[in-house]
Formats: sequence, structure tokens, C-alpha cells
Amino acid sequence: MKHKPSHTTGWQLATGAALALAAGIVLAAPAAQVHDLAKNEQQAYLDTLRDLVHIESGSRDIEGVTKIAGFVADRLKQLGAETEIIAPTDIYRMDDTPEKTGPVVHATIKGTGKSKIMMIAHMDTVYQKGDLKDQPFRVDGDKAYGLGIADDKQGVAAILHVVDMLKKLDYKQFGTVTVVLNSDEEISSPGARALITKFAEDQDAVFSFEGGGKDGGVRLATSGIGAAYLQVHGKSSHAGARPEGGVNSLYELAHQVLQMKDLSKPEEGLKLNWTLAKVGTVRNMIPPEATAQADARALKVQDFDALEKTMQEKIKNKLLPESKVELKFEVRRPPLEASDIGRKLAAHAQGIYKKELDLDMSVADKATGGGTDAAFAAVKTRGGVVEGFGLSGFGAHSNNAEYVQIPTIVPRLYLATRMIMDISEGKITP
Repeated sequence: MKHKPSHTTGWQLATGAALALAAGIVLAAPAAQVHDLAKNEQQAYLDTLRDLVHIESGSRDIEGVTKIAGFVADRLKQLGAETEIIAPTDIYRMDDTPEKTGPVVHATIKGTGKSKIMMIAHMDTVYQKGDLKDQPFRVDGDKAYGLGIADDKQGVAAILHVVDMLKKLDYKQFGTVTVVLNSDEEISSPGARALITKFAEDQDAVFSFEGGGKDGGVRLATSGIGAAYLQVHGKSSHAGARPEGGVNSLYELAHQVLQMKDLSKPEEGLKLNWTLAKVGTVRNMIPPEATAQADARALKVQDFDALEKTMQEKIKNKLLPESKVELKFEVRRPPLEASDIGRKLAAHAQGIYKKELDLDMSVADKATGGGTDAAFAAVKTRGGVVEGFGLSGFGAHSNNAEYVQIPTIVPRLYLATRMIMDISEGKITP
């Protein structure tokens, strides 16, 4: 990644602009000041990242996620934000949802303008308590390694330091800057989803700080994630002496799965794949219970509704009339669909990267992978939603190789701060 930083040495606007031009970069005067500050912020960012990594915060570790939420909330309060820690009550119960979900940190910084901008990231990780000893924070060359560092503690740290930069710049031309950080993203945000949707509803722009691509790319669309749970109730009987006395749940399960094996529509981005099954306990018994699970993906919210309706109709066609078949469908994450406002925001970000930093940035407006909390923000928001404002990195969900690229710290802090400024000053029109 090629980066030609400006060589400003002071905070004076004119001096910063002159030195930036001397270095061969066409930066507007205020942008040079922002870039200089972003460079000065790099070591502090790494220190924050170290502190976050060293707080173990697996999604189901309520003690850990409560601790990291307190740490982050205290930092935001110190920066002048009105901050609250919310214990979610409107919980979307899925098959694997724990009894209690972690807290959400909600903070608001009030300015003098009218724009409303929201930044989101998640504090939880996929790791188990005790894993930290095998992957502590460390810096090796241009990479910083650590437990959960790429997914998504780098995003939490980035938001904290963007807020810090706005304060140091004494920039207040926005109406509000809202921060929402949750601690249940890795288990599909059962507690945070309703809050993210609520807080995003009246925003002009929402930036999600999951990791950027290898070239610092951002995303406007992601697949929705669904899950189907099929349960068959049969009747047990001796498999050798009296098999006719039973109702074989395995036969019925096989029938149901086979009649639903062709519901995918790859050309439309709809995918349904049966991936797990469980049946029987001993060889010589007609199995009374059988279950199967399927993974579903869709590019449009309505596709999940149509899929569930079709599946519910399918299960009425039974192989064994005496069996009972039940189907449960979950929308674990809705799709994030690209919007015109999102495209304008992403194009503006792309322009900042190229014109002011001489860096390339891709914009993906077609879904290629998994889900994102940004999709919950997009459900009702009036503004644009852009995913991938975090640092570039690699190895998410890995127990020995998760890292972020240190050279992307300054560009990312600069980009997010500049986007807030340009939206606030009306330089990006819907």
C-alpha cells in the first residue's frame, strides 16, 4: 500500500499546507491539519489497542464484556460524550442465544450543526476465556497481533481515536456524532440488533468499523444470514422384533431434506444448504426423533420471507403420515443492500483516499460474503450505510495469526474524521 504522508511539523494551517505541497501532495489546508493529527495519534491508538486486546471479551463471557464496556464508556466520557451502558431487554431469541447477552455502549457528542453521523463496532470476540495467554498483544514489524485485534477491537480503538481527534481539532460543525458499540456481534447480535436499528433510524450516515479490505476497501452490501431448524417426531419401536410398530423419524427427515434440496437460486444470491443432522441413539431402535439444520444466505430481505413460506409449505408433504414435522426459520442477520446514498458516501471516501492520500480504495456494492451489524443499522435509516471503515488485517477467528496492518492506522483515522467533516459541511449531498 503506497502512502505519501505530508511532512507537517506544527499545527499552523499555512505551514502545514505549504509543507504538504512541498512533499508532492495536494491537500487542502484543513485536511493537512487533520493528517498531521492522525500521524501524532498512531502510538496512542496502538496503546488503546493493546489495552482492549488484554481485556478478554468472548461473547458469552458476561464478566469480560462488561469489563470492556466499562473501559470504553469511561474513555468516551473523558472525551466529553454523553455516555450510557445499556443492558438489552428486547432480545431476539435464536437457537443458540444465551440467557443473558452483553451490554451496549451508547454515546453522543453534540455539535453546533445539523448533520447526524453514527459509528459502530463490536467489543466481543469468538474466543474463550483463557485464550489470551496464547495470543497477547505484540508488534512485529508493520503488524500488530493479538486476540480479537482484527475482529473487531481495531474498530473500537479507531472510533475512540476519531472522537479524540474531533475534540483536539475543536471541530463541532456536526449536529451529533453517535457511537454504538455492542458485545454480542459474534453470536448474531440478539440483544444489540434492535438498539442499533433504533439509534440508526434518523442518521444521515452510518459507518461500520469492521476491517477494511487489503486495499482499504469498503462495502455497501453483504449477504443476509438465515438458519432453518427441522425437527421430526416419530415413534420408537424395536428395530428387529417389531419395526412396523414404530414411525421412523430418519426416513421422514431424509424425505424432507431431499424435497428441499433444490430451493437455492444461486443466480439471485439465494442459497439453502443442509449442513447438520442428528438422529437415533442406538442401532436396534426405530429412531423417534430426528433434527437437521440448514444455512441460508440471501441478498434481499424479502427473499428470506419467501424462502420460509416455501419451506413451511413443503413440510406438509410427508412421507410418513403419522410423523410430526416442525420447521423454525431464523433471520440471524438481514442482508445489507447498497443504496444510492451509500454509493455517494463511498465514492466520496474513495476520492479522499486517492486525491488526498494517493491511496487506492475499492468499493464493493455487491454482496460476496457474510453478514454485518451494518445491516441492522440499514433496516430503517434514512441515510447511507458503509461497512469496512476499520484497519486492514488478517486472521480473524484464528488462534495464532490475527493481526492488523499498522500502516493503515493513519489513513483510517484521517478518512473517518474527514468524512465527518465533509458531511457536516454539506460537501456530500444525498
